[in-house]
Order: sequence, then structure tokens, then C-alpha cells
Amino acid sequence: MDANLRLWRAEGQSFFQRFLVWADALDPLLLLKSSNEIKRTRLLIQTNEKTLSEPIRNNQTKQAFLLSLSSVHPDTDKIIPVLFRPPAFMPITLPLVIVSSVQHQAKHSFFWQFVFHTYTTAFTLVNGNGTPKAEEYSLQQKQMFLGLGAVSYSACVGALPLTFVNRYGLKSSLMQLVVRKLLPAPLLGLTSAFTVAMVRSPEFDNGIEVMDRNGKVIGVSKKAGQKAVMETALSRAALFGTTFFLPEVLMYCVQRARLVKNPRALVPARMFVIMSVLAGMLPVSFSMFPQCGEIKRADLEPEILSSTEETEFFYNRGI
Repeated sequence: MDANLRLWRAEGQSFFQRFLVWADALDPLLLLKSSNEIKRTRLLIQTNEKTLSEPIRNNQTKQAFLLSLSSVHPDTDKIIPVLFRPPAFMPITLPLVIVSSVQHQAKHSFFWQFVFHTYTTAFTLVNGNGTPKAEEYSLQQKQMFLGLGAVSYSACVGALPLTFVNRYGLKSSLMQLVVRKLLPAPLLGLTSAFTVAMVRSPEFDNGIEVMDRNGKVIGVSKKAGQKAVMETALSRAALFGTTFFLPEVLMYCVQRARLVKNPRALVPARMFVIMSVLAGMLPVSFSMFPQCGEIKRADLEPEILSSTEETEFFYNRGI
């Protein structure tokens, strides 16, 4: 079992534990670390024979693991490209979320949502489970094809309400409230979950590797793949659904209470609220489900169970 997954087993048993780890691992300053430093850190961790069975108390060891969590894929042992590491997720998606939330033209909305979904889909592809294999076709080509289709569909769905309103001139206050305030949050949440499910569909088509408590690979399970993809899709829907919905509620309260008297100050106030919600929701969404997922014996395929007497199995959920 990879060192990252061993850490999650030791310190990721509860939501609060996972939240604290992610709050540190999402530090953007970790993006400044060089590849050589990351390799040295991984070598130090891997050569350490101590098995993680209790929380880390040594600060140097903790920092080494945080760098590993934020930079290295636990299935392939490869360094993740800088733009797709977890600490880069917020700095890149924040301006895309802000720009997408203020569009009033369908064409502009489609463009910015296409860019947004392109990045989040690529992030999902890079950080998903890396163990699915297929012999009859190129897995990467299939994932890219599915990702492109999912991104295009999601951008169209996101821009559809504005297209409908602008085309038919529906300018009533109720329609504007529904289209501009109420619909974006559930639409973005659903489309974000949809892109995750599509780009990672090979995981439940071909299965992912499951391990016993000692880290030995027992077999390849489609049911574990389904569980991993569904949990990640739900966490992504919660992240962006809340990021679009909660700022609208908070800004409505601010305007009703007249806390901001200058209308020009509403724009920076809105940006600050979106940034705060996204910053808070990111570690929450990553922590909703265990990173080192667990699946019971009764939930696995019979062909896997025939080769072992273990009762609990583990897998990399991905991000």
C-alpha cells in the first residue's frame, strides 16, 4: 500500500481528521516545491519502515507526508503536474467560478463554463484511481473522448437557462430570480457530478484494485470502482453546488440588511464571499468520504472472495 494511503488509514478515520489533513495539504505554498525535493521526500517516506498506526506527532514527518499527499499520485507513484495538484484547485477554479456567476449572455456563459468544466474534468482525470486497465482499446483515449463530451454537454446545460430567457425575452422579476439566482447552483452541482462520473466511468466498467489491510492487492473490483466514482461525484456536486448557492443567500442577506451602502462595493463583497465559501468547502468536500476507501467482504465479487479470507478491503478513492 502506498505511503499516502497508509497515512489516510492512520489519520483519516473521521471527517474531522480528514478535514484537518486536507486543510494543511491544500496550502498553495506546496506548489513551489521542486520535483527533486518531492522525490527526496517520497524516498524518505518509503524507506521509513515504520507502519503508520497512530497519528503523526513529529512535525518534520508531517510536513513530508503533506508534500507527498499534495504532489504524488498514490497509484502510479508519479508526480502530479503542477496545475492539477490539489493545492492548485482553488487558485484556478476561483476566478472561473466568479466569472461564470456574473455572465448574462448565453454565449459568454457557455464559454466560461466550458473552460471551467474542462479544468475540473482534467483535474478529475489526473487525480482519479490509476489502476483500471483495458486491453482492447486505449483507456486514456476513451477517457479524453468521454471527458470532452461531458464538458460540452455540461456547458450547454449551464448556458441553456440564459439562452431560453434571452431568446423569448422573459424579463419578469420571478423569471430573473429563478434563472440567475436559483438555477445555477443545482445545475453546476449536477453537471460537476456528471463530468466526474463520465471521465471516471472506466473505473466501474473495468474495476479498480482492492487491497487487504497489509496493502497486498487482492483483485480488481467493479463494485469498488462504482463506490469510488459515486462518492467523488457526490463530493464534487456538494462543493460547487454550495459554492454557487451559499454566496447568493449571503449576498441577499447583506443587501436586505444594508450592510454595504455603496452599490459599487457589492462586487468586491460578492467576490470575497465566493472566495470564502470555496476556500471553506474545498477541504469539506475532499473530506466527505475516506480517501483510502473501505469496502466490506459482502459487497465484493465472488471471484475476489475465493482467494482470501479477509473481511475488509481498501482502495484509492481518488479526488
